[in-house]
Amino acid sequence: MKNSMLALIVCFITFGVSAQKLTQEEQKLYDLLMEYRKENNLPPIPLSKSLTFVAQTHVKDLHNNNPNKGKTCNMHSWSDKGNWTACCYTRDHKKAACMWNKPRELTSYQGHGFEIAYGSTSKRYMVNAEDTLEGWKKSSAHNKVILNIGKWKNSWNAIGVGMYKNYAVVWFGKVKDE
Repeated sequence: MKNSMLALIVCFITFGVSAQKLTQEEQKLYDLLMEYRKENNLPPIPLSKSLTFVAQTHVKDLHNNNPNKGKTCNMHSWSDKGNWTACCYTRDHKKAACMWNKPRELTSYQGHGFEIAYGSTSKRYMVNAEDTLEGWKKSSAHNKVILNIGKWKNSWNAIGVGMYKNYAVVWFGKVKDE
């Protein structure tokens, strides 16, 4: 318990208060997402400090530790280089719980988290808000999450945004962030 608490404190110190605030580009992505939802007659989603912390933590893990490098693991994977459970997320979604549980694992958020990701393993590539949203709009699966279509029909009550160098992720939650 003592080591877990110490690791959590180190994690918060490492990412600091800024981990709960959006950068200018993250704010732009959030605004573009809400504008896109509005165009589709959907309500805005409240920004969540917890889900933003998870998103910002994950993009830094993706960039710094490359848990998605190789043929098996995708961008929903987490390395073994932090205070979280590492996992290789594969196309068959067999380890989906690893992603769903990250908000509870890293914060006080009480619900599952659902992530969409965009980026490249190339360190030369830099994400931006416009390209990220366009990429997600062109992807049927990602677009359905954003617009609450099909199995994602339930309304989202929380959202977190993270962008760092060559990666962007957005986390959605059904539970409001207190």
